[in-house]
Amino acid sequence: MSREARVSRISNAVIRIAGNSQDGIQTMGGLLARLAGRSAQEVMTFMTIPSTISGGPSIFQVHMGSGEVLSAGDEADVLLAFYQHSYEGHIGALKPGGIVLYDSDHVTPNAAWLPRYHHVGIPISSRTIEAFGGTKADKGKNLFALGVIARIFDLNETKLEALMSERFGARDERVLQNALAAFRAGYHHSTGNVLETFQFVESPDQPRRQVVMNGNEALAYGLIAAGVRFGTAYPITPWSDVMEILRRELPNYGGTFVQCEDELAAISMANGASYAGRVAVTGSSGPGLSLKMESLGWAVMAEVPLVVINIQRGGPSTGLPTQVEQSDLNLACFGSHGDAPRVVLAPADVEDCFYTAIEAVNLARQYNVPVLVLSDQAIASRIEAFPEPDLERLCQDISPDLTPVADYKPYDLAAIPGATRRVVPGTPILSGRYPVASGLEHDEYGHPSGAPQLHRAMTARRRRKLQALAATLPTPQVLGPPEGALLLVGWGSTRGPIREATERARAAGESVSALHLRHLHPLPPGLEDIFAGFKAIRVVEMNDEGLYGYGQLAGLLRARYCLPQIRGINKTDGLTWKVREILERARADRDAGLRPEPATAERHA
Repeated sequence: MSREARVSRISNAVIRIAGNSQDGIQTMGGLLARLAGRSAQEVMTFMTIPSTISGGPSIFQVHMGSGEVLSAGDEADVLLAFYQHSYEGHIGALKPGGIVLYDSDHVTPNAAWLPRYHHVGIPISSRTIEAFGGTKADKGKNLFALGVIARIFDLNETKLEALMSERFGARDERVLQNALAAFRAGYHHSTGNVLETFQFVESPDQPRRQVVMNGNEALAYGLIAAGVRFGTAYPITPWSDVMEILRRELPNYGGTFVQCEDELAAISMANGASYAGRVAVTGSSGPGLSLKMESLGWAVMAEVPLVVINIQRGGPSTGLPTQVEQSDLNLACFGSHGDAPRVVLAPADVEDCFYTAIEAVNLARQYNVPVLVLSDQAIASRIEAFPEPDLERLCQDISPDLTPVADYKPYDLAAIPGATRRVVPGTPILSGRYPVASGLEHDEYGHPSGAPQLHRAMTARRRRKLQALAATLPTPQVLGPPEGALLLVGWGSTRGPIREATERARAAGESVSALHLRHLHPLPPGLEDIFAGFKAIRVVEMNDEGLYGYGQLAGLLRARYCLPQIRGINKTDGLTWKVREILERARADRDAGLRPEPATAERHA
């Protein structure tokens, strides 16, 4: 690179890598994201991968910055295109004046785009082959390109090489050496027609110890910290990463993970382990959660503390296995037959996945209920950096308490919900009256009974547990003023884009506030008071608007609060919300009051 190149100081950058899934662009993007986390920077990623085994076009987008990063970025500052289809398909995602790095071995720039973007052609494939000593394969071009990106953004070469050593060091030594050779070749390749290089300004926050991981990793390690030592599942995208981590890590803590023959066996085995005395976990995605519903009803009836993780993807049926959607909420809340209340939580980002997993275990134990955690594909695969958790304070031992008791009614109708200890099998009961568990309706000791008054009382008991939990939940905080024209409500991975959209709208003088919900069933108290302060309430979701113009969370809120001003801002394209999309949809909504009514003459024209 020319030494005369001008250095620009920047606070953040969005880099989009476009190629095929076989090119290792997820590895490249992951290394960039983890470097940002180790450099005390904020980072958020987004990726798309094909659902077919043969692979196909794929992208990985990294948004890293010295300040707070709330979304993966609407537009990219740099586009790295490996193929013609990568160039043509993603040039529109680049900011005007942005940089297009393209593999000149495979890409011919479009003359119409040359004045708008700064094009830099590099023979990435052939230079990678040269770095490997003239072999014909261009495997490793992702790391050559990583070197180019690292040089342009003045990224820490030593730290990146250390990350590559961690990534490839467990393989044959030649694999690591080839990876480093490709990276170094890219880092030292001359890109003299780049007019400037970039350096990130120092983070305004004090240096802190961060961890960098994706949402599935955060869920898995949160479950381990919470004391879970038994899990079961059947593989399915995008849940399988959680399963693989637990299968690898649980034996290190004296635990076990079982890959079962199907989803029915998985949840049934988890139910048995939870009944035996330790909260167990099972998980899946939408199609697998559908199969778990009958056995989930047993857990409700037997009042077993169970955690079920559901990583949502596009549906129905096989749907969009590798793309995001938030269409499993109704299934999570109401999927079983009969009245089968269960708790539903939804983490808002990667960090929240870790803490939500702990909360799910604790709620399951306290109230003896199944707790469903609704993550989604966007959080599952997204990489973020966050402050290292205080593991010494958070890690807990939930081994069964076998202290003898005088007597025990597991379904005591007079007990205060959430306030009684659960006595597990193997605990001496001095009265000699040992209870049983069954999917049949039962009396206070679990013995089957079809008495009408008993079924009514037990149904009310199961309902009261969730009502008691709801009273303890914190009222969520409103971002912005507590009253105004429009309140944007979200859940799950929509939090960051909604927050950024709200801040942009307020900076433009618009009356917009935001509210994010983590506790979806039961809902937290105080929402009716918040909703009373706004003319329009719009729930931003990645699911269909349904027959009546609102999505699944909006439907829950309308049913609960009977407010017609609650409507939906919905989409089902398999992609996360862009900030621009939310603002455009909100501003186009006359009822929200952000766009003025046309003049009288215009209305009658």
